[in-house]
Amino acid sequence: MTGQDGTPFLLVSGAGNDFIALVERPAPAPETIRAWCRRGLSVGADGLFTLNRLARERYALDYANADGARAALCLNAARCAARLAFEQEPDARRLTIETGAGALVAEPVDGTRTAVSVAVPEAGRAMTLHANGEDHRGCRIDAGVPHFVLWWPGDLDQAPVASLGPVLRAHPDLRPEGANVHFVRLDPPGRLGIRSYERGVEAETLACGTGVVAAAACAVAEGRLALPVAAATRGGFELQLEAAPDGPDGASRWRLSGDARIVASGRIAAAARA
Repeated sequence: MTGQDGTPFLLVSGAGNDFIALVERPAPAPETIRAWCRRGLSVGADGLFTLNRLARERYALDYANADGARAALCLNAARCAARLAFEQEPDARRLTIETGAGALVAEPVDGTRTAVSVAVPEAGRAMTLHANGEDHRGCRIDAGVPHFVLWWPGDLDQAPVASLGPVLRAHPDLRPEGANVHFVRLDPPGRLGIRSYERGVEAETLACGTGVVAAAACAVAEGRLALPVAAATRGGFELQLEAAPDGPDGASRWRLSGDARIVASGRIAAAARA
């Protein structure tokens, strides 16, 4: 393999949620995404996105999970995409990122953090799911993608994410699409800890941006927390959620800010697809 062979890519991370990023390139086929995202055998990542410039300060983000399935929104990927866009337009103070769940407004925070503003989710629905011989009370909510937020009263380090997460993720009451499952410990008035089992990755990830928005929306609606909210993620990073100016359509919006970094760049060899 020469220096010019293979597909150019970047490896990026949003609070530990990592992605293969392709800039100004079409999205690969699902089977290619699955192959490239395999840890230990290929590049390895929680997902892949393409970022294409539409006009000055306007970009399109196309995201897929590690299983190759497209998802309308991933806020950690969106913050990473914004970081890449600001690298292309260093003088820009705001950018628009078009996603499958609508347009996001992105802003740089500092050298390691970016922020995106997203529509406040519609109210969730209280649900009790029976699994592994117990009832699990939580909140079903859509924050661009579906989530089930499970209030966890104990030590999050002891939460059964690996054993209970996949059972709830595919629970019959959450079909057909299933849901990301979040174990959330509240620390009023404005803090929470969160661990996430994500569909499409089919494992715990170190952070889930839409999961933070979903958990905060459920907690605020139930009077358990108040904005601003600081969310401690499994990766050791903190995501900040606060009110943002209303969108052009008058819809309420929240601003999620946190770590977004470019980890590496290179080319993906043909062997990565084997």
